[in-house]
Amino acid sequence: MRRAAAGVLVALACAGCGSLTVHELPPAAEPPRSPAPSAEPAGTVIPVGGAPEGVVVDPRTHVASVAVRDPDALAIVDLRTRRVLRRVALPGAPRHLAQDDGGATVLVPAETADRFLAVEVPSGRVTERAATGAYPHDLAPLAGGGVAIGDERGDALTVLRPGAPSRMVRVAAQPGGVTTVDGGRLIAVVSVRERVLELYDAKTLRRVARESAGVGPTHVACQTDGGWCWVLDTQGDALLVFRVDGDRLELTRRLFLPGGPYGVAVDPGRLRLWVTLPGRNEVVELPAHGRPHVVARHPTVRQPDSVAVDASTGQAVVTGRTDGVLQLVTP
Repeated sequence: MRRAAAGVLVALACAGCGSLTVHELPPAAEPPRSPAPSAEPAGTVIPVGGAPEGVVVDPRTHVASVAVRDPDALAIVDLRTRRVLRRVALPGAPRHLAQDDGGATVLVPAETADRFLAVEVPSGRVTERAATGAYPHDLAPLAGGGVAIGDERGDALTVLRPGAPSRMVRVAAQPGGVTTVDGGRLIAVVSVRERVLELYDAKTLRRVARESAGVGPTHVACQTDGGWCWVLDTQGDALLVFRVDGDRLELTRRLFLPGGPYGVAVDPGRLRLWVTLPGRNEVVELPAHGRPHVVARHPTVRQPDSVAVDASTGQAVVTGRTDGVLQLVTP
């Protein structure tokens, strides 16, 4: 890991002096492979099958929606009864998920089909389908029912709005994480090949800020009302803290988090960050502000790549990709 990180740093330095193009940079970071668990997972474990990836939770109904890939589907799970209510077949493999309408609609990118779907939960009814760019990976809802989708292999954002033609804007190479900040005024994009965090105006799609984002970043989370964005530097074993001030973006802190931080979720009501560490089979809690620090550690199932929060209870939901399970962790 240290040799790999050093190689990336050298490559980035060379790229800065003009000797490398973006596409000659090292590949994007991937989550570390988890060892066999050495501790009993905290909380409750629910089998869902299908190599689960992204997950979101409707805080009103306590229903989780899970992106599964064997076969490609959206698994809808009642967290109170601990059972799978239904599976919604998808045209391609899903990765990340997002929510709209307060949690009643799940936004799904089907990576291998270059398609976007909106799914009503818990009914499972598909209410919208649309084409995207190449390999839609992550996405975020926009005001007025729109959605911004990061096309990982197209180096672009596809923006869909009701009653309007789709728009596409070029972003830095390989957008791997997409969210909004400052009340939805800005779209935050972490591009994992070019290793930068960018901010785009949600209305004009004009880029307003850009900063380097570590050795090997993968995902980003931001405060809904603005102030802070947190980038997971998976290859660099770090949580990067960025201050958002108007259209300005500034890296203010780097917190060492060994274990390859990979999945992240924000509990805005309790001002908590949840971060998965696949290399240690852990999920950690941190304060969601400008000086985060680990306040609790919880042992997880194997390969805890993603995490979501039930905002009404504060309970974290972790996906275990190796065993095809969800883990419910009480803070």
